[in-house]
Amino acid sequence: MSINRFRPEIWSANLLVALRQNLIYSAFINRDYEGEIAEAGDTVRITSIGRPTISNYVPNSTVIVPEQVNDSQRTLVVDQSKYFAFAVDDVDQRQAKGNVIPQAMDEAAFATANVIDLYLSSFYTSIQQSNQLGAITVNSSTTPTDAYDKVLVPLKIRLDKANVLSQSRSVAISPDLHGCLLRDNRFIKVNESGTSEGLRNGVVGRAAGFDILLSNQTPTTGSDSVVIAGNDRAITFAEQISKVEAYRPQSSFSDAVKGLWLYGAKVVRPDSLASALVTVS
Repeated sequence: MSINRFRPEIWSANLLVALRQNLIYSAFINRDYEGEIAEAGDTVRITSIGRPTISNYVPNSTVIVPEQVNDSQRTLVVDQSKYFAFAVDDVDQRQAKGNVIPQAMDEAAFATANVIDLYLSSFYTSIQQSNQLGAITVNSSTTPTDAYDKVLVPLKIRLDKANVLSQSRSVAISPDLHGCLLRDNRFIKVNESGTSEGLRNGVVGRAAGFDILLSNQTPTTGSDSVVIAGNDRAITFAEQISKVEAYRPQSSFSDAVKGLWLYGAKVVRPDSLASALVTVS
């Protein structure tokens, strides 16, 4: 890559695409209030409108008095700012097969996605109490069906009782819990699951109304792994690459790229998430 041919707008767009492809917990976010983000510390005001009362109507009798709609305001603060910076020596660039800068940019996006996933998963502490299952032990060797029966189904029930839309529900689980599902005949036997994906490729796909997402970034509390389920109405998220620059460091013969990432999130529907603290034994 020549510095003269570097186009910040194109690289910023490519980085955002690569990052969003690698995010797992984006299943629980929306970008409704992303707007214009220019600097760390920018804020987005979110106004929520209360639900009106539904009343009976009697023709020629009912006098309709409109109620005053209540509203509340939350503030989404873009308080997360992260950067990356790397250099490729001219000798390495010359000897490498192909252009290594785009590969390094992809790696930067992947690493940033991991950081953002950790940030998004930390919002499990804002889930309303009635949607928290608490501690659950799953025995992967003797009763692998526990993963479905004791975790996924109860999470679905909690969301159902909270009137959470059934469309676009997802659940993020750890590799250990994912392995339990792959020991459950209901997901690997073709005659029971209707597909050979579980047996051949280790893919569960959907279960209990959820898209099953495998993550190495599931939060932990003690020995428990936090399983988060819900939909994209729960958290609003805003991000932007503020700057991407290519330059020639004075201290070496190399091409270097640095970038600044700005983002922030806010839980706007704590009832649209549910959680379980799972120990896989």
